[in-house]
Amino acid sequence: MNQAIVVEGLRKKFGSREVLHGLNFAVERGTVFGVIGPNGAGKTTTMRCLLDIIRPSAGSVSVLGQDPRSAGTGLRRRIGYLPGELHLENRTTGRRMLEHFAAISGPVEPRHVNELAERLNLDLDRQTRKLSKGNKQKLGLLQAFMHKPELLVLDEPTSGLDPLVQQVFHAMVREAVDDGATVFLSSHVLSEVQQAADAVAILRDGEIVTVSTVEALRTAAVRQLRFNSTGTEAHDVDALLARVPGVANVAVRELKADGHAAGTVEATATLSGHVQPLIQELATLKLTELVLEEPDLEEAVLNLYSGQSPQLGRHAEGAHRA
Repeated sequence: MNQAIVVEGLRKKFGSREVLHGLNFAVERGTVFGVIGPNGAGKTTTMRCLLDIIRPSAGSVSVLGQDPRSAGTGLRRRIGYLPGELHLENRTTGRRMLEHFAAISGPVEPRHVNELAERLNLDLDRQTRKLSKGNKQKLGLLQAFMHKPELLVLDEPTSGLDPLVQQVFHAMVREAVDDGATVFLSSHVLSEVQQAADAVAILRDGEIVTVSTVEALRTAAVRQLRFNSTGTEAHDVDALLARVPGVANVAVRELKADGHAAGTVEATATLSGHVQPLIQELATLKLTELVLEEPDLEEAVLNLYSGQSPQLGRHAEGAHRA
């Protein structure tokens, strides 16, 4: 079986309130699958259903080829889990706590634990009650990774981590995947998922808005375009941009001399979609300046959160002025 997780028609109710509305998705083995959504979207509830911490109200879940509701401890030992709300025993050290977890999860190499602690710059002999939020999060990550599980389920894994440790975490994820593991992680921060994930599901109000790759999100996102050209008329530039798929919000104007060559036209627009058709059209112009910004993935995702399409009308009101 090539899929580590298969979810079909997943629904979850708490009393009369349904919080998951028939989710359908699959996660390929050996990949990183990210779920992104605002707080309250259903990310943590989905993870808890995968791990049989809570039971679905309807639908089916398969994890590593088994039903988590009946697979028992054998399946759980194959999974590393970092909860979004990490509660640690305060009257012990990190090392003793990990030894306790190792007795549950199965054989763990002490050398591997020490290597991970060194990479994360974590003192395992310190009392857990004296650890900062960031160091508690490191301890949570260590217990999830230490037994080299087949599947990692990580809820907001970089919460409380400084940027340098976040980079260590991303390296640990890449190494786990290189060794054949599958990673299922959630976040409300796009940049976190963008760095790590092969595929991304965007969750809003208990429903999946879309499942995509980061590259596909990038292609669909809106870029800001601005250029100047000489030897052409404003209406010709406007007509040229009208032929390019994904161009919107076009504004074209002729620039007066004032430091510009006579006959200079300035154009601004937005672009969603592939860049190549735009480049082919612009190659026919005599450009003196060209700025094409990187796509704004945050805006694209926020549009999906709010139910708006990232595609906008082609012309802004009053855009064409000469």
